[in-house]
Amino acid sequence: MTIAAEQHRAGGRRGSMLRAVLAIVVVAALFAAGLIGTIGALNRTVYSAGGFVQQYLDALARGDTVGALALGGVMPDKAELAAWGLSDEVAADLPETLLRASVLGGLRNIELASASATPATDDGTAQTVVFDFDLNGTASSMVFTVERAGTFAGVFNAWKFTVSPLAVLQVSVLHERSFTVNGLTLDTRAHIAADAPATFSSTAAYLAFAPNRYTFEHESAMLTAKKFASRVTASGPAEIEVDALPNEAMVAQVQSELNKFLDECATQTVLQPTNCPWGITIDDRIESIPAWSITAYPPVALTAGELSFEMVATPGQAHIVVDVQSLFDGDISTRDEDVPFTMGLSVIVQPSGALAIQLH
Repeated sequence: MTIAAEQHRAGGRRGSMLRAVLAIVVVAALFAAGLIGTIGALNRTVYSAGGFVQQYLDALARGDTVGALALGGVMPDKAELAAWGLSDEVAADLPETLLRASVLGGLRNIELASASATPATDDGTAQTVVFDFDLNGTASSMVFTVERAGTFAGVFNAWKFTVSPLAVLQVSVLHERSFTVNGLTLDTRAHIAADAPATFSSTAAYLAFAPNRYTFEHESAMLTAKKFASRVTASGPAEIEVDALPNEAMVAQVQSELNKFLDECATQTVLQPTNCPWGITIDDRIESIPAWSITAYPPVALTAGELSFEMVATPGQAHIVVDVQSLFDGDISTRDEDVPFTMGLSVIVQPSGALAIQLH
């Protein structure tokens, strides 16, 4: 083989190697460009501010409370609770009873409405995100505020909630201490001192997921609160009032106790029955034992007062039959007449469920 032929073959090998290297470089460049493009696309979608909030909403929709609570910024800190107007005492022992899957449901058709930089920034590191959704068939929306929280895997954007998406349901139960929300019965006094004095009404605050629909009610032997629903679509405090009022069973029992008291008064064979709401004065001589009966019991109607349920002074009617002799001419006649009176009372439902009735 001549020297020229050998040089030709060497040149061919170098050309082949150069082409291979160029091919590898081109493939690597294309791969890098594709990888960068894929990372960029993921940061604009899955790992975007909207994608982060979508993870939270999707977790609520499928009842994954663990997954929802694991996201950054979901649980509010003490400073945030204070900013919401909660006292240190309330914030220190804020029940998490409602942070459970059993109270969730009805969140459907979740769609990103908008995502934009917050007014305080323009670099995209903090964003206001708005989502539309159906909440138990009602079109709703909620605003979220999120901010960048660095990266993970060195390339993907991480986010956290700047403002916790949780709500604080501040529940006031009027004239009672317990209520039911989404099928879960809670006692507002469960997180206070055991020796705390009893109160006619009570309040308690609970951390709760938002967005969600909460249905409140109360049903006990003596009290009923009309069922109502509240769509919670904002973070922070939400005022809830459960008005427990006397039901038919309570009114009937109070009526029965009142009638029994009046019947006992009617057994007294005197003109002025002791500790009873009626009596009669007769100036003539009494010739027979007075006989009382009740011809009209005061109908019980209860309204809520500051410390108890009240029945205002309500008219009733007793009847007396008694023989009398006139001191003027000695004639004997029978007093057979109605004697009107009024009767009021106060009543509370004791913790045992028994009624404490105070007549007045």
